[in-house]
Amino acid sequence: METAMSDLFDEYPMLIFALESLLALFLLVFIVVWTSSGKKKTARAKSAKVSQSQEPQ
Repeated sequence: METAMSDLFDEYPMLIFALESLLALFLLVFIVVWTSSGKKKTARAKSAKVSQSQEPQ
């Protein structure tokens, strides 16, 4: 198995750069989705607190 991977990278040397770029793209998308979902959660929590405090008791 190890020699097969080595042979593959020897035959296609740019393959490792393509894999690295795909990993970087995945991480970028993951970070953007993670941070945007956090903003939505805090906005929902704030709006829920405001609506609860405005209800007459």
